[in-house]
Amino acid sequence: MTIEDPNTIDSELIDAPPLTPLVLALLRKPKWEKRLPKLFSISALDAHRTSLLLPVEIGTTDTSELYSVKALLDCGATGSLINRDFVHSRGINTQTLSRNILVFNVNSSPNEAGQISKVVNVVLYYKTHSERMLLAVSGLRKQSLILGYD
Repeated sequence: MTIEDPNTIDSELIDAPPLTPLVLALLRKPKWEKRLPKLFSISALDAHRTSLLLPVEIGTTDTSELYSVKALLDCGATGSLINRDFVHSRGINTQTLSRNILVFNVNSSPNEAGQISKVVNVVLYYKTHSERMLLAVSGLRKQSLILGYD
């Protein structure tokens, strides 16, 4: 939009709601959600002989339940994901995102599992290392957990 006459006001600007602190707060993402990538890219969904599967444990932060799982290390993934079926079958509590996150395959096609709308807050344990993580919940076919480079 270019303003030719500074005294004229665009009708679209008049109809827009004022940016009050309440409106701004509703537009902002929660602090915990800012750690997630703006979009997810998945490189490898099927484990092959060249894939690296790590035996890890994840512990839920709310109920302290511990699950053993094989995690696929995917250096092409922009974030870490957990299988939707794994979450539902074990009754793991999820958090709903304020905005869905798009998921793309390595060839830039949209992932068939759809957008991410939920995450799981866990502690990941591998040997002597532990790390608190937000795992995006998505359909991952045969994989239970994908560790990306987040």
